[in-house]
Amino acid sequence: MAEYDTTRDSTGRPVVVEKKSSLGWLVALLVVAALVVAAFAFGLIDINQTKETRLPDVKVETTGGQAPTFDADVADVDVGTKEETITVPTIDVDKAKSDKE
Repeated sequence: MAEYDTTRDSTGRPVVVEKKSSLGWLVALLVVAALVVAAFAFGLIDINQTKETRLPDVKVETTGGQAPTFDADVADVDVGTKEETITVPTIDVDKAKSDKE
């Protein structure tokens, strides 16, 4: 059942607009699903497996091939430790005053 809405355009004339709804399609889909379930339940549809399932045989063989080689010129990095004296700043932290004090 279609619903209609009446509005007015910029000149004041009434305009009738049909409201579109997808509720009808949803109801139709649910009815079809229910009919299919009912057909299975009452035995109107009977599906039997006629052949067993079997996975395919898979064989992987490799021959030859070669991994790539690279020649890289990189910087010479020396890693070591040394003793150093540094000045560390001090920080004073004061508690916030509460309203009850």
